[in-house]
Amino acid sequence: MRKILVVGAGKSTSYLLDYFLEKSVEEKLFLTIGDLKPETIASKFKTHENCAVLALDIFQDQERQKLIQESDIVVSMLPARMHMKVAEDCIRYSKHLVTASYVSEEIKTLDQQAKDKGLVFMNEIGLDPGVDHMSAMQVIDRIREKGGKMLLFESFTGGLVAPESDDNLWNYKFTWNPRNVVVAGQGGTAKFIQEGTYKYIPYHKLFRRTEFFQIEGYGHFEGYANRDSLKYREAYGLQDVLTLFRGTMRRIGFSRAWDIFVQLGMTDDSYTIENSNGMSYREFVNLFLPYSPTDSVELKLRHYLKIAQDDIKWLKLQELNLFDNQKKVPLKKATPAQILQYILEDSWSLDDDDKDMIVMYHKFGYELNGQKFQIDSNTVVKGESRTHTAMAKTVGLPVAIATLAILNKKITTPGVQIPIQKEIYEPILEELKNYGIIFKEYDVPYLGYNPESIYDK
Repeated sequence: MRKILVVGAGKSTSYLLDYFLEKSVEEKLFLTIGDLKPETIASKFKTHENCAVLALDIFQDQERQKLIQESDIVVSMLPARMHMKVAEDCIRYSKHLVTASYVSEEIKTLDQQAKDKGLVFMNEIGLDPGVDHMSAMQVIDRIREKGGKMLLFESFTGGLVAPESDDNLWNYKFTWNPRNVVVAGQGGTAKFIQEGTYKYIPYHKLFRRTEFFQIEGYGHFEGYANRDSLKYREAYGLQDVLTLFRGTMRRIGFSRAWDIFVQLGMTDDSYTIENSNGMSYREFVNLFLPYSPTDSVELKLRHYLKIAQDDIKWLKLQELNLFDNQKKVPLKKATPAQILQYILEDSWSLDDDDKDMIVMYHKFGYELNGQKFQIDSNTVVKGESRTHTAMAKTVGLPVAIATLAILNKKITTPGVQIPIQKEIYEPILEELKNYGIIFKEYDVPYLGYNPESIYDK
């Protein structure tokens, strides 16, 4: 039996774990799942003859190293900041490693050691990053093979709620780590290039500069800029491209309303509020507003941010029970971002019968034989349930497929890498089609930058 160790079994692992068990007999796999809370893992894994579920604290070195030493390949589904301990053990014991996380500067330092030992350290093989890389490179490589020159590349991904479960004014529910949603865009200025001009958006302006687009059958969406679009110029071979933009997708109107939290300071994660435990939602909002002996919290907020009473943004705030004096925050010395996350989870958690939806959209502009062309490409994936979400499918399946391909020596290039080579993306994208992850392509007139965009040149 070939031994796969999966470290961390959070929300994005349901399809990943199912895939390994379904393949366990024909591929001779034994799956070990190590998690801090093994009691939360479904019983079918605990009783399967080709699977073991163990309690694992990755900060317990002896315990972690023993499991890694006994495995053939390690899949780390831990938070990104925790990968390094696992990665160092994989180098020490000569084990391949697969993660869905962005390549960190720390992980990069292991590149030469991985190459020297012939180890594949595959990163960014989830959804975004992951499926976005593979689906983009497949089209970019095809354009280049026929002699085309890339002029424009834009890419947007959104974890959203499916239309049949879309029952709030924000058109949004949490489908992955809520903390990442609350602090999105912080820690740096968004950077991209637009029609040959460098553009920069500071955090406090990020959610007011959006691009708009339409997905056939699913309506209109908006996208705000990811932190650094430029870092993929070299990886994608787009050093000379005129426009390069990567962003996050939401339904139209979300960003404009979310900007209220940013302007108030509610997404700040850099300090704690001393008396947060037992504070009401209303009291939390009032922390960020000027003092007034006469005006209500509602009136102060509307005046402060110039929000009309009939503005849809105001209705969205009311829907979150932000002005409720009975609802309390049970968090001690919490940051504003942690309190906001708690309040939002109260309204935006998926119900048992809710379904989520992943939408990914790419735009490719290129020149061929003196003419300019554009290809729009998109995929929409719906979840099945609260546990088997579209997010879990699109993150977990690419990880699982890549893991098996490495074990079967179909992916052999060693070193720290992301999935932008044909030997990686072609078989994985082909297998993903069997699970309903299929990209549709449309030839459209070349427009260059979006004339509806707020960030026009």
